[in-house]
Amino acid sequence: MRLFISIIFASILAGCGAAPEGSPQVGAIAPAVKTKTLADVDGDFSRITSYRYPDERMYQYSLDDAMAQGKPILLEFATPGHCTVCDKQLQMLKGIMEEYGSDVIFLHMDQYQNPEAFKAFKVMGDPWTFVIDADRVVKYKQAGRVLYGELDAQLKQVLGSKAG
Repeated sequence: MRLFISIIFASILAGCGAAPEGSPQVGAIAPAVKTKTLADVDGDFSRITSYRYPDERMYQYSLDDAMAQGKPILLEFATPGHCTVCDKQLQMLKGIMEEYGSDVIFLHMDQYQNPEAFKAFKVMGDPWTFVIDADRVVKYKQAGRVLYGELDAQLKQVLGSKAG
């Protein structure tokens, strides 16, 4: 019984999703996939995200193009149109983007508008947060809500001496 309760509790803490077998693990090379950008949808946010308060900086690059920039990437899988945790996660990311926006590329993938990214990363449910270094190596992977301090530490680590 104790094991069963522990498994249930761990599942709740893991967030709204599960990573099926094959999802990139920390230390693996992240898959490069073509995803929609704001330019691809003629600036129409409703065709790229279900988030009510989108930040255009999160939709400037396709994932494959972002990986070619030689910068770390914070990749957020979130569908705020049906997930309040996702909405809160994106609100927090907008804040952390103010600190790291010039050194890190921030990308938001909405399940409805960029399903190919969800398929490439083999994630189900959301939110999912990945920090990918400049060499496309996954340095951090987390299901569910991530706190500002956790991401701040991960971004400082991936930036090394550049972090302020």
